[in-house]
Amino acid sequence: MSGLDRRTFLRGVMGGAAVSVGLPLFDGFLNVNGTALASGAPLPLRFGTWFWGCGMNPERWNPTAEGADYELGPELQAIAGVQEHVTVLSGFNMNLDGEANHPHKSGVMGTLTGTAPPKPDDVPAPTLDILISDELGSATRFRSLEMAATGSAKHSYSRRGQNVVNAAEVSPLALYTRIFGTGFQDPNAAEFEPDPRVLLRQSVISAVKDDRTRLESQLGAHDRRRLDDYLTALRQLERQLELQLSAPPPLDACAPPEAPAEGEVGADIVRARENHELMTKLLLMALACDQTRVFNMVFSYGASNLHLPGSQTGHHTLTHEELIDPELGYQPRATYFVGSSMEAWASLVAAMAAFPEGDGTLLDNSLVMAHSETSFAKIHDVLGLPIMLAGRAGGRVVPGIHVAGRGDPVTRVGLTLQQLMGLSVDRWGTRSMETNRGISEIFA
Repeated sequence: MSGLDRRTFLRGVMGGAAVSVGLPLFDGFLNVNGTALASGAPLPLRFGTWFWGCGMNPERWNPTAEGADYELGPELQAIAGVQEHVTVLSGFNMNLDGEANHPHKSGVMGTLTGTAPPKPDDVPAPTLDILISDELGSATRFRSLEMAATGSAKHSYSRRGQNVVNAAEVSPLALYTRIFGTGFQDPNAAEFEPDPRVLLRQSVISAVKDDRTRLESQLGAHDRRRLDDYLTALRQLERQLELQLSAPPPLDACAPPEAPAEGEVGADIVRARENHELMTKLLLMALACDQTRVFNMVFSYGASNLHLPGSQTGHHTLTHEELIDPELGYQPRATYFVGSSMEAWASLVAAMAAFPEGDGTLLDNSLVMAHSETSFAKIHDVLGLPIMLAGRAGGRVVPGIHVAGRGDPVTRVGLTLQQLMGLSVDRWGTRSMETNRGISEIFA
């Protein structure tokens, strides 16, 4: 490895302009075990969520045996190729605590905030990704990245509060432009020059600080809470901007891709799968380039409108209107979209597992939670919510097992995720959802 270091590039000329391509993480760039950078700095730890709408059929989805080598039911066959990386969590409940079951809202908000929402659009507390990004996201350009494969920026569950929602990118080209367009600083570039526009934006934001105290004194309690949510997001933005004023550390697995072609977006299942695949490729490089360490991918929103090409009848409509086949025992047309969703989830896991990083893979240094807002969508059931985890979280997790919750609150999952991501928290949730029991089976 003589003559090479972490700033070595493949260089050339294209169209009269000089170009350079970053190199992968060669052994010489790492410690002797390949588990950290040669400087001693650990490889980045990442967290993500992956959401699909309208749940599953519990008797066809839930494994029967616990532990490793669990048997895959019919609706989990799609993950067979990545089963060693995927832990299935079944039988964890969303407790409503006397609140109404708000269809396609209560289950997901309870999973992500630890509290049953009193109203359909209430966000009782910051979502899990926000809590975790406060720990992991301050070192990267983007606190988190949100993506929606079916074409609506509103399809995001990442929320700090009622009025602070992280909108999703809905097209691969828009996602590419956001990550690798203006403002992207190649961590392997030989020279670094701060963007003067960042300097200007930072000074404008700093100027707002002087007015905060005066404004707060004029607001009522509810508006002060709203202002606090806003200022918290603003402070995060200030930290992200400050990062752009310093040269990023080199990351040799970072090789910015070419921009994807502009394409159509929407809930057509073929189009959604194509957009999901392109977004996955861009996301993996964003993680490798340390542009973010937290992400949220919505494959289909709650009340999923995924539909077949040429059809206007969506997944959600089918869960309510399609009759259960007396011989099959389930709704075949609605269930098609469950299988297709599992195929998309498996494709993300496979892509992360195939992306080399150090002596392992990107998935080894990540933990991703896949979840839905309901179990049996026909009745909007929030008992036994389907959840999966993928990745080793930098060696903190034992993957590839099945853990049955037996009716325990779903907050056990959220508490576990926070602890694995390094948060100092020993209990989480409210009322009957409050718990101090992590899922010990998955801790390495």
